[in-house]
Amino acid sequence: MPLNIAMDGPVGAGKSSIAAEVARRLGILHLDTGAMYRAIGLTALRRGVDVTDEAAAVALSRELDISVAHEADGQHTFVNGEDVTGLIRTPEVSMAASSISKYLGVRQGMVALQQKLAAQTPMLVDGRDICLRVLPGATVKLYLTASAEERARRRWLEMQQKGASDTYEQVLEDLKKRDDQDMNREVDPLRPTEDAVIVDSTEMNFEQVVEYILAIVKEKTA
Repeated sequence: MPLNIAMDGPVGAGKSSIAAEVARRLGILHLDTGAMYRAIGLTALRRGVDVTDEAAAVALSRELDISVAHEADGQHTFVNGEDVTGLIRTPEVSMAASSISKYLGVRQGMVALQQKLAAQTPMLVDGRDICLRVLPGATVKLYLTASAEERARRRWLEMQQKGASDTYEQVLEDLKKRDDQDMNREVDPLRPTEDAVIVDSTEMNFEQVVEYILAIVKEKTA
């Protein structure tokens, strides 16, 4: 069985970038499951599908061909063959993805696909239900988090670099709304599993978090 590392955590915790670097140093693939839900969210916004309509959201998710490919610059996410990697990181898509990911019918399809991918090769998988639902038997389970204020600060700085006009207060408010949706949904709400190692990065920089996680992996796989 290939080495599987499961990483959960709230929005803005830096899961994608941290997971990508940890996977690179370990020489394994990184699967960003959040990007898959974002791809559905983007399509819903494009098509005018009401993301609060569960039946419509589930029907849309079953209609789409969501796939990923690992290229030199990281994971690329596709919808019906279109590379949407550069289109799925907006606040609007983020909220749409959070709404759609609440639905059991959507999650079942995505979980099955994610499990299939992880069974094929050593992989670090990050998301919000990885330890609990996608890879319950993972060798290493992690829960990466930070205070809401610190997560919002990091996201705001990142958005500023991209020319966004959102204020820090707006980013913090949106982040707290996303936390509320993710942590209080009926299906697989976001929370650390009992066997996950909690990594609080509030007072840590990027390199410190990566090194800390690599040490955990080394210990768990010794």
